[in-house]
Amino acid sequence: MRKYITISREFGSGGRIIGKRIAESLGYDFYDREIIDMAAKDSGLSADFIEKTEQNISSGWLYNLLLGSSYSGTNLGSGVQPIGAHTLPLADQVFNAERKIILGLAEKPCVIVGRCADYIFRTCEEIDRKDLLNIFIYADFDDKVKRVAERLSIDEKEAAKTVSQVDKRRANHYNTFTEDVWGDRQNYDLIVNSSTLGIDQTIEMLTSFIKKA
Repeated sequence: MRKYITISREFGSGGRIIGKRIAESLGYDFYDREIIDMAAKDSGLSADFIEKTEQNISSGWLYNLLLGSSYSGTNLGSGVQPIGAHTLPLADQVFNAERKIILGLAEKPCVIVGRCADYIFRTCEEIDRKDLLNIFIYADFDDKVKRVAERLSIDEKEAAKTVSQVDKRRANHYNTFTEDVWGDRQNYDLIVNSSTLGIDQTIEMLTSFIKKA
């Protein structure tokens, strides 16, 4: 059985709940937003800053801020990571802080949602590829819109806009910090449409597959 399961997902596809319930079924540790808090504690960046910036590369002014700034002279955190006479851009420091935490989680079997974990594990020489299963969850657009509208208590027009925006940000973040393309089938072991079976049966199907893989 695979030790490390990563779940990449479209917004509103149910990927988080799918990952969480798979972890519960397998008895694996589960990580999603917890990685932000762990990275903040380890790096000196504030958790709020990491959360707001990790998927906002699509914002032009913020992109320039992140690539042209460092910890020094900011109130974003106390840590500094010098490289020679320079410090890494903030965008890279955020990514590296989360990467360090994600690799540290490999000490125990786990399910990790998002944050380029599929790429980070896949490109780490210390991780045996046979122990890794990278999954991408997507869903029909109408299903995503209905799920987001219900979860956020907004109308479907606003939900449709939110789904498109969040997916664009996730793609931009992934494409910026990895050598791959978000959602490209070549980067994943399984690509699953959660609309086909529904959330519950998708969880059952994937859990059964993982136990046999």
